[in-house]
Amino acid sequence: MRITKRLYSYYLILPALLLYLVFYVLPTVIGLFYSFTDWRLDTEEIHFNGLYNFERIFTDETLLLAIKNTIIFAIVTVIGKNVLAILLAVALNMNLKTRNWLRAIFYTPSIISVLVISLLFIPMLRSEGLINQILEAVGLGVLKQAWLTDPSVIMFTISGLAIWQFTGFQMAIYLAGLQSISKDYYEAARIDGAGGWKSFLHITLPLLWPAININVMLTLIGGLKVFSEVFVLTGGGPGNSSQVIGTMILKAFGEGNWGLGTAVNTVLFIAVTLISIPLLMYMRHKEVQE
Repeated sequence: MRITKRLYSYYLILPALLLYLVFYVLPTVIGLFYSFTDWRLDTEEIHFNGLYNFERIFTDETLLLAIKNTIIFAIVTVIGKNVLAILLAVALNMNLKTRNWLRAIFYTPSIISVLVISLLFIPMLRSEGLINQILEAVGLGVLKQAWLTDPSVIMFTISGLAIWQFTGFQMAIYLAGLQSISKDYYEAARIDGAGGWKSFLHITLPLLWPAININVMLTLIGGLKVFSEVFVLTGGGPGNSSQVIGTMILKAFGEGNWGLGTAVNTVLFIAVTLISIPLLMYMRHKEVQE
């Protein structure tokens, strides 16, 4: 009976654990095996080819560009989403009469499909589209760009759209964190003569670390796994200028080069793991210190 009671909690998580093993761990292990093979659609036999696929990844110019674009997207979106989300959360945590309406307005884009958002913005982002027309109308014609066809700005365009769509989601998490902070801290700070900026730096930010931790991890992992925005907006073009790791995986599988596709996917998995786990440990340590 004692052993049964001790194992009771494990019985409860067993179904979820089995699903996780079958649909995540097992495919990951199988994919890791195939990443060391020449597995292709046009061949019946599969041969072990060692590190050939991985050597190709780090010597192929298109694949290297995809890695670079993925890193750019991840950095820009992590910074953009979190900075804007904190500012919005602080503003909408104040006693504004319209704060509930504004929260709904900013949050709504995050629940709309990426496909729908991208299709709506494609005509707006064209050279003769609405965004350039607005810039011209307000006297900022110098800022007009070929948003979807200029290789130098294409990744920043895609990043900006992702920031616009999902900042509201991060804002909701920061709002929850702000509302858990006792107002007594701010009252004590006002008595001691601290202004709004000092209160924000020494009270709000330190006590908001749990929410910052969650949001940074979510945006970082989402940024490294970007696919939908690029696939719908540009398909990796013009040329290959906006290819990311996700689209290169699809391209490799579409061409029947399944061994290379699984190798690229393995590189993505390793990159996400090596970046996210140390960062998570650092931020957890920082959270405890604060």
